[in-house]
Amino acid sequence: MDLLLQTLIRPLSMKNKIVLFGAVGLTLAFVGLRSAQSNEAPHPVEVRPSTVKPFPIPENLDFAGEALPLAEADVKEKLDREMLVNSYWQSNNLLMLKRSAKFFPIIEPILAKNGIPEDFKYLSLIESGLQNVVSPAGASGYWQIMKSTGLENGLEINKEVDERYHIEKSTQVACTYLKEAYERFGNWTLAAASYNMGMAGTARRLNEQGVDSYYDLLLNTETARYVYRIAAVKHIHENLADFGYVYHQDQGYSFPKMDTILVNTSVADWVSWARSQGVTYKTLRTYNPWIQSQQLSNSTNKAYQIWVPSK
Repeated sequence: MDLLLQTLIRPLSMKNKIVLFGAVGLTLAFVGLRSAQSNEAPHPVEVRPSTVKPFPIPENLDFAGEALPLAEADVKEKLDREMLVNSYWQSNNLLMLKRSAKFFPIIEPILAKNGIPEDFKYLSLIESGLQNVVSPAGASGYWQIMKSTGLENGLEINKEVDERYHIEKSTQVACTYLKEAYERFGNWTLAAASYNMGMAGTARRLNEQGVDSYYDLLLNTETARYVYRIAAVKHIHENLADFGYVYHQDQGYSFPKMDTILVNTSVADWVSWARSQGVTYKTLRTYNPWIQSQQLSNSTNKAYQIWVPSK
């Protein structure tokens, strides 16, 4: 290359030599850039479209120990819909899995203590995604409890405190409701359906249509999908690899180690109280979302258990 350049440039003036060297340099730079780009090109696997396919319907599937009648075509079709809708909503599923790691260890023992099948933990997932959300009808918290239901079951709900946002107390209220519904309907499937529709509404539909099974009822769209959605989310979360999910248990969220502080007086300012405990007001409200105001009147000297991260 050097000999060739010397042969080419010997007859040239200094000005033309500079032009020639510039052109050669640009050519070499362009060739190098093209080479680098080809090395950085995506691997074929990276540009391949995601595989979209239906998933096989399980031959047997139960909710709370009660089998879905999958031999019936419409039951199989409704379950298939919920499996497809929920399995391909990957971001939501991953977030639910991560939150489950945080909250299921609290929920599961309360369900067990009350004799409620563990599958009902998935009911909280489809109700709220384990977030403290509010429905258009005013149902609130992890278990989406209406104000009237919460008050009837001993929850404190006012401008300063709303225990529907208390994970332990709201789970206990959900258990109380589900036990009563089971006693009324005789099976957990209808108890679950009534959690969405109400016991009175469920009983009325059963009487009107002369049937005794959820799977034989003609219902509004939301309740008609309700149990199928719980069953589908359960099936997906218990068989993640079959649905293409790569998820490890240590990827879930968790609570930091907590201290419990008893407060049985009024609190003039939660901001100052939090600061006195070495935490921010944001941290206080994050781990005690049932606190709804910047102060606590507490005229009855009720004892509240406050969670703060251990130091």
